[in-house]
Amino acid sequence: MQVPVQITFRHMDPSSFVEEQIRKRVDELEEFYPRITACDVVLEKDHRRHRQGNLFHVRVRLEIPGHTIAVKREPPEHHAHEDVRVAVRDAFDAVRRQLEDYARRMRADVKTHETPQIGRITKVFPERGYAFLETETGDEVYVHHNAVVNGGFAKLQVGMKVRYVLSPDPGEKGAQASTVVPLP
Repeated sequence: MQVPVQITFRHMDPSSFVEEQIRKRVDELEEFYPRITACDVVLEKDHRRHRQGNLFHVRVRLEIPGHTIAVKREPPEHHAHEDVRVAVRDAFDAVRRQLEDYARRMRADVKTHETPQIGRITKVFPERGYAFLETETGDEVYVHHNAVVNGGFAKLQVGMKVRYVLSPDPGEKGAQASTVVPLP
């Protein structure tokens, strides 16, 4: 980290134990994503009166190249946050989730969906619950009745155009469609 972690205590006495816990959590984040440039943590004890104990509010701001991750944990009357350790844990868990999402986006490791293709139904076996369609390239694709959206299998007819998505895993009968939508 280019700038040391900055920890601020408001409306409460500084605690070396809490500071150590925060630094440990920041070290874990930095181990996961070493490009963190700065981290500011504000820990505040709610000074308003409550029926039970005081609540702790935690704000974490993480700087990484080209992006800032900010988390505020200020749950009103969330009594688990009467324990400062729980408030810190919850805030850093939220930061970690956002940092993981950011890292996935940067790696382009996000789920992509297959583009639907157009085909034509060539064979229908209603008593057996399956059909076959022909792709634009002339290949045959197996269609199970569960793959047809909105229970539309009963409406399938030979020659009907359909939009389909191929399953990444071929079945017993070869290539199979995972989703089939009859076209008007």
